[in-house]
Amino acid sequence: MSVSMRVRRWLLSLLVGAACAGQTLPAAAQGSPFDLGPEQPGRVRAEADPAAIARIPKGARFVEPGVLTVAITPGGPPLGTYATDARTVVGADPDFAQLVADSLGLRLALVPVAWADWPLGLASGRYDAVISNVGVTEQRKEKFDFSTYRQGLHGFFVRAGSRIDGIREPRDAAGLTISVGGGTNQERILVEWSRRNVAAGLKPIDLQLFDDEAARLVALRSGRADAIVQPHAQLVFVAARDRDIRRVGTLSAGWPLTSDVAVATAKGSGLADALTQATNDLIANGRYGRMLARWGLEEEALPRSETNPPGLPKY
Repeated sequence: MSVSMRVRRWLLSLLVGAACAGQTLPAAAQGSPFDLGPEQPGRVRAEADPAAIARIPKGARFVEPGVLTVAITPGGPPLGTYATDARTVVGADPDFAQLVADSLGLRLALVPVAWADWPLGLASGRYDAVISNVGVTEQRKEKFDFSTYRQGLHGFFVRAGSRIDGIREPRDAAGLTISVGGGTNQERILVEWSRRNVAAGLKPIDLQLFDDEAARLVALRSGRADAIVQPHAQLVFVAARDRDIRRVGTLSAGWPLTSDVAVATAKGSGLADALTQATNDLIANGRYGRMLARWGLEEEALPRSETNPPGLPKY
């Protein structure tokens, strides 16, 4: 990072701190735009899928017979969070877990885990699958099997009244000031976008680097940033809750490659093909799309699930 960027980051942090000290949250922020109650009456359910059940290997062993035990990290809405009872895990990932469990003719048991713990827990047989926004990488494929179920996306969002109508490629961001998390994959991508713009004779991107979402949003709302970029689902929730920012584009988390999110299962367990079959049948019958729409994640829909597709390379 250049000296000028470090100085700018320090100054902006001071400004954000001052703004946060007197900031009043929008009224819409007091409630949730989605149902976060423990009962989940609107959850999309499915019938047993004979084609998917037939793909379960004979003699397959589950943590608990007749149950699909799924690990999930309640990192925040809309993907996964604790309900208003502070015990039940709800969100898009739990909903998808319920759909595939239904399709396989199994009951669902969700196990909340810390993100860092899922690889060891899955390898040691503590649960049958992980459904928690896990991206497919070549390194992870050495130890686990994957069935894709969502696109991994970052989102570009601007103030509701912004004149910016689209950010889809590097030239669209030329000359813009963009708020982004320091040290993130998004920063890595935008640095490359800026380099390409300069090489093409366009203006560079002015990156504002912050360590937390609140600071990035203050920079955007105050007009110090033209746009914010971070994981798409997080900003979908903020936009629906506060109604003062809007999406103007998405970006693959693996740009310039694609990066899909997948169900992780133990290597060689044989469950991946059954899960892929179930997901493709859910896509075909519309339940998959209804589930994503319930959480505002239609942009992340996949046209088709795959077993162990090419993942992001080792760096």
